[in-house]
Amino acid sequence: MANYDVIVIGSGPGGYVCAIRCAQLGLKTACVEGRETLGGTCLNVGCIPSKALLHASHQLHEAEHNFAKMGLVAEKPAVDWEKMLAYKTDVIGQNTQGIEFLFKKNKIDWLKGWGSIPAAGQVKVGEDVHTAKHIVIASGSESASIPGADVSIDEKIVVTSTGALELEKIPGSMVVVGGGVIGLELGSVYARLGTKVTVVEFLDAITPGQDAEIARTFQRTLKKQGLRFITGAAVSQVATGKNSATVTYSLRKDDSVHEIEADTVLVATGRKPFVEGLGLDALGLKLSPRGQIATDGHYATSVPGIYAIGDVIDGPMLAHKAEDEGMAVAEMLAGQKPHVNYDVIPGVIYTHPEVASVGKTEEQLKEAGHAYKVGKFSFMGNGRAKANFAADGFVKILADAKTDRILGAHMIGPMVGDLIHEICVGMEFGAAAEDIARTCHAHPTYSEAVREAALACGDGPIHS
Repeated sequence: MANYDVIVIGSGPGGYVCAIRCAQLGLKTACVEGRETLGGTCLNVGCIPSKALLHASHQLHEAEHNFAKMGLVAEKPAVDWEKMLAYKTDVIGQNTQGIEFLFKKNKIDWLKGWGSIPAAGQVKVGEDVHTAKHIVIASGSESASIPGADVSIDEKIVVTSTGALELEKIPGSMVVVGGGVIGLELGSVYARLGTKVTVVEFLDAITPGQDAEIARTFQRTLKKQGLRFITGAAVSQVATGKNSATVTYSLRKDDSVHEIEADTVLVATGRKPFVEGLGLDALGLKLSPRGQIATDGHYATSVPGIYAIGDVIDGPMLAHKAEDEGMAVAEMLAGQKPHVNYDVIPGVIYTHPEVASVGKTEEQLKEAGHAYKVGKFSFMGNGRAKANFAADGFVKILADAKTDRILGAHMIGPMVGDLIHEICVGMEFGAAAEDIARTCHAHPTYSEAVREAALACGDGPIHS
C-alpha cells in the first residue's frame, strides 16, 4: 500500500500525459495499467500501429503507380505480410518503451494490474489498496458493436480495429461496417494491399460531422482507389461461416434487404467508454445516458476527489483531446488555472490524401445563421503537390464575413494533417484570414496552398 497525491487509472494518451504533467508539477504520482505495455489503445492497438500500416501500404502504392513515372524502374514489389506485421510490432515497441522510460525519468510508479475504486481516495490494484488525494479516471474506450444488429465478433473473421491490425493473412475481400475514420483508414490499408473493400454506412454520406464538400470529395477519391461504398444502409446481421461472413443490410430508402459476403468483416461503428470493473456503480458516480462519466467544467465527477478525462467523458474521442485534458487536470490539481479550447481541436484522417479539419463547418455556420466567406485553393495549383503526384484535393478556409476572423478550415490533400496546425495556431490567437495571407510561406511547399486559400478570402489567390 502506498500513498500518493494523484493516481491516474489508464496509461493511454490522456493518462500517461496527465501522470507526467502531475510529476513535473511536484505531485507524487502513480499510474494504473493492466496491459503488459504502457500507452493504452492508441499506442498498442490503435493510432500508432494503424499509421505504421498506412505508411507501409502507401509505399507499396507509390512503388506500383508512381516509381516508373520518376524513372525508378524495378520489378513489382511483393508483400511479405509477416514482415509488415513485424515492422508494425517494432513501431509499437519503440513507442511503448518510450513511455516506460518517461515514467522512470519522472519517478512515476506504474501500478501493474487492473484498477478499481472501492471508495473515494482509494484505488485497488490486485490485492493492494493505494490511497490518493486525487484520482483521475483515464481508462479510455473500446470498440462498440453495431446497434440493434446480431453480430458475434471473433477477431478472426468478424473483427474490430484490434483484430484488423493482426489478421493472419491479407483477405481477398473485406466489408467495413461504418464509414468513419477507423473504418476508412483500415479499409484504405487493405485496399492498397489488394483486398476488395466495400464500406457499408448507415448514413447517406461517409465521415459524419465532416464538412459536406470535403466528405463528397473524399468519397470520390477513395472510389478511384478501388473502395466501394453502400450508403444509407442499416446492417441487421453479420453471420460467420467457416472461412467467411455474410452481412445482411437493408437500404433505408426502400427497406429492400441485401446480403454481401466477404472473407473478413471489420466492425467500425464507433467506440464506447471503457469503465468496466472500476466499481463506479457502487461509488454512486454519475454517468450520462450514453454511458459516459459526467463531469463539471473542471473534469470533476459527482464524487469528490475523483476526476475523469479523455474518451470516458463527453466530446470527440481523440488522443490529442485526451492529452490536453490530461495536462489541464494536472495543472488544476497543482493549483493552476488551465484552459482547453474545445473550438480549436483538429481532426485528421490519415488516408492518402489526408483529410483534416478544425473549427466550424459550412453546415454549422449556415444553421447558426452566421455570415461567412469561403476561401478555397486546389492543390492542382501547388507546384510541390504536382511534382509529388499529390495534387488531389484542396484547402478551404471559412472566415467571418465582416471581421475576417477565421472560423474553421477543412482540407483534403497531401500532409494536411500537419498543415491544419497553422490554422489552429492562428485561431488560438484570433487571427484573420488576412494574417495568414500576409505571412511569408516558403516555396515550394504544400503550405503555400493554405496561404492561397487565405488570399482567396480576400482579393483572390495568385495561382488560380
